[in-house]
Order: sequence, then C-alpha cells, then structure tokens
Amino acid sequence: MTQASFSQASFATHEVFNQSPPFEDVDLFAVDRPLVEAVAANGGAPAQTELAEFGQHWGSAAMAARGRIANENTPKLRTFDSRGVRRDEVEFHPAYHEVMARSAHAGIHNSTWTVDGKPAGGAAEVVRAAKFYMASQVETGHLCPITMTRASVAALAAQPDLLAKVMPVIAARAYDPTFAPWPTKRGMTLGMGMTEKQGGTDVRSNMTRAERDGDAYRITGHKWFMSAPMCDAFLVLAQADEGLTCFFMPRFRPDGSINAIQFQRLKDKLGNRSNASSEVEFVGAYGVRVGDEGKGIRTIIQMVQLTRQDCATASAGLMRSGLAHALHHSRHRSVFQKHLADQPLMQAVLSDMALHVEASIALVMRLCRSFDQAPHDPIEAAYMRLLTPAIKYWVCKSAPGFLYEAMECLGGNGYVEEGILARHYRESPVNAIWEGSGNVMCLDVLRALSREVEAARAVMQALAGETSGLSGAGDAVTFIGKAFRRPDSERVARLAVEKLALLAAAAALNKVSPHHAELFARTRLAQTHGSMYGAVDLATGDIRGLLDRTLP
Repeated sequence: MTQASFSQASFATHEVFNQSPPFEDVDLFAVDRPLVEAVAANGGAPAQTELAEFGQHWGSAAMAARGRIANENTPKLRTFDSRGVRRDEVEFHPAYHEVMARSAHAGIHNSTWTVDGKPAGGAAEVVRAAKFYMASQVETGHLCPITMTRASVAALAAQPDLLAKVMPVIAARAYDPTFAPWPTKRGMTLGMGMTEKQGGTDVRSNMTRAERDGDAYRITGHKWFMSAPMCDAFLVLAQADEGLTCFFMPRFRPDGSINAIQFQRLKDKLGNRSNASSEVEFVGAYGVRVGDEGKGIRTIIQMVQLTRQDCATASAGLMRSGLAHALHHSRHRSVFQKHLADQPLMQAVLSDMALHVEASIALVMRLCRSFDQAPHDPIEAAYMRLLTPAIKYWVCKSAPGFLYEAMECLGGNGYVEEGILARHYRESPVNAIWEGSGNVMCLDVLRALSREVEAARAVMQALAGETSGLSGAGDAVTFIGKAFRRPDSERVARLAVEKLALLAAAAALNKVSPHHAELFARTRLAQTHGSMYGAVDLATGDIRGLLDRTLP
C-alpha cells in the first residue's frame, strides 16, 4: 500500500446517516394544532393569516441562525469611549438587533395598546401572546426588553401627561438601536429596576433615594439586577419623602446629556445570554415621578402582572419547542430496526409530554383572554388577578424538567451546544425566578383570595362548572377550597396552588379539546402524575392522536 492510499484509508470519514434533518423552515403556527385551536377558542381566529405569516418567518432557517448567533456573541459593556468619556453603552451583535427589529415590526412590544395607551380590546392579548409564544421558540433573551416595553404602558397610565408624551414613540412598530434621547428616535424600549442587594422580593426595603429637584427628582442608589440596560428609559423604585415611589428614568437628561446611570458590570447568567442584565449605580440620576409618592408598588404592580403573563407564555413556548424537536428527531432516528417514534416507551413519553404542552398552551391563552376581557367583565378581572400567579407558578416551574426530558429524547445530540435544546434548558429557569419566585406566587394567590373573597368564589364556581364531569375535578375543587380555608394555608400553599393551576388547565383544555381534557384530568387530577413523563397509561389511539396534533 502506498503512503497516499494509507493516508486516505486512515482518515477518510464514514457516511453520515440515521440523523434527523434540522427542524427549520417550518410554519411554527400551522404545524402546532393545539396552538391554532387554543387561539381560535379564545377569540383569535380572525388573526390566523397574520399568525401564519409570523410563524413562517420565525420558523425559517434564517431566524434560527440569528437566534443562535445572538447567543454565541454575548453583549459587551463599553463603560468609556476611546477618549475616556463615560458612555455606559452595551454593544450587541447585529443578529440581536435583527431579532429585536422583527419582534418590533410584528408589534409584540405594543400591539395590546392603542396609540393613546388604552387597551386595544378584542383578542389583542391572545394574538400577541401567540406571537410571543412562537418567538420564544427561536430566541428568548431578546423578549425581555420586548415584554417590559409592552408592560410599562400599564404603569405609565398612572401618569397621563407622561404617557401622552412617550406613547407615540412606543406605539411605533420600529426598532431603533441608536444611543440617543428617546424623543428623537423612531421607536423606543423600556426596562425596569427594582431589585437591590439587601432584598430582592422585599422591595419595600429599597434604599435608593429620590430627592425633589423642581418638577423632577435626583435619584441616588443602586440596583442589583436591572435587565436590558440599553433600553431608552427605565421604571425604577426609590424612596421619596412620602415613601416608595415609581420613577421614569431616561438614558438622557432633557438637555441631551447622558443621564447618571452608571453600569458596574453585566451579569454572567446561566441562560438568557443574548440579553444584557446589569448591576447599576444612580449618581443623582434624573427621574420623573410616575403616580403618587408612596404608591410605587401599586403603580409598578400593573406592569408586573403583564410581565408575569409573558413569563408563563415564554415557558410554554420553550416546552413546545423542546417537544417539537424531540418528536421530529424521533421520527427520523432509527434504533433496534424501528424509528424511535414507533417504540412504545418513546411513544408513552412523547404523548405524555404532548398532553402537558396542550394543557399549558390552552391555559396560557385562556389567561390572555381574561386580560382582554378584564376591563369590562368583573369575573374575568378576578380570574386574571387570581390565576396569573398560579399559572406562572405551574407553567414556569414545569419547564426545566420538561426540557431535560426533551433533551434526553435526542440523547447526546440534545446535550451539545450545536442544537437548540441546551440553550432552551439554560433559559428555562429564569421565568420561574423573574417577577416573583414560586413562593411569592403562592403568597400572591393567598393575598388575592383574602382580598376578593366573593370574586374568588365566583371564579372557583366557574372552574367547577367548566370541569364538571372530568375525572377528579370535583375532588380537586373540594381540596382547593379546604386548603385555602385552613388557618395554616401558607404551609400547604404550593400544593393548593398547583392543584388550582391543574384545574384551570383542565378547564381551559376542555374548551379546546374535551377528549384531551379528560386525559389530562385523569392523569393529573384523578391521580397523582408520575414524577417522570411517560409514567402514565394512555391508549394507543390517544397516543397517536396527541402526537399527530403536536406535529403533522
């Protein structure tokens, strides 16, 4: 054998086969029948063409590449310019700006509001959430400033004169990444800053101070965690003379100079890596009051309700993406002379996961409908207040374990960074942590129950009616009622809140797919679900139906 032939034989690669093709260039809306039906069941059917166009674009290989590149090239803090002038700018890869522009063009940051900052009505929340859900399957980090911008309008409503000034810029379906005063820009984004070192959840312990300076304030202090530092303005909490107050803090002062918002560093986070999060000092920074002094929590909570809704929506989207990739892979991968998707154990796992996602998206869309109808329906308003923390609790805390299971369906291919599932897995914990951890959500449910006894009773009666006849639903209603009436209700709050979310999910799914609602109730309410997906006994026809709905 010659040296040349020896080298060729030693280093020639093998043929690559038995690998699944990339899951891209798909219509993320059309291939997701549970989403299509949940949107329609909650009033969003007229937007089907709009959502299909969105799904086609975001399901493209080009968008998948942008999402990957934005995460591989993380933001960088540029504290000073080349001449030593303090700038406090964050530099992003162009791929990040591209996904931001696509979300802004689709109105994910503003479409639930009219141009004067009023609720858009109709099914605006449902339609927007469907886009948010699809976008989260491709690139989740950039949705942080998108969701905060949308939610900030609810808080700014407490200061109508300020809202009237900023709303024309917020309402523009344009993304303008230039570092310039917000009134000069084609579009703007807003962030928020509440968390301090000495107390994250306990914002009443905030030490940042605000001193009146004419019609404005000078704010001095720190924030331990302030996301999306390149937003054009932030809503922050600080202690004024009358107590904790909400302020609008722009990146530039009215005279055009850079505001005294000094970033100390960017956080090195587990996930959410395309999005910058910062530690920041305010050194006499310019701010304008939003709402009354001393009413900061009441003002900012209007924003928090909406961001919690988006946490649940994004988590549902991450799980949907994990399921779609797992099922797509298993339909192409052969093992023991059969496709993985035809192996009984894999079918049991995938169908159980599909049932969980069906219930999650039905529940999230039902929650969004309550946001749409709350302004003119007291029962829907009560559903929104009571169920938002319960739904965030269950959906968001489900996601990490679910995505681990999806990774396992792909084996080693799921664990490596070339695929999207490792990124989804790192991303998944943040939604349960941000805007209130699990315990905070449970306490908020208890608080809503204690403050609105009659409204909460009406919501529970409605859920009982909507789940009538489903396995285990009656016992669940009884258990929830007894648990929340106990004098030590906080001790069992997690158990009761999870049961409440499961009941609400069964009710929501019953409007979309009654047969699958019964499967969900039988495996989650009538009995305790196994700690692992696939630890249920579903009929062959039900397995096939769930998987066909998941991905044609």
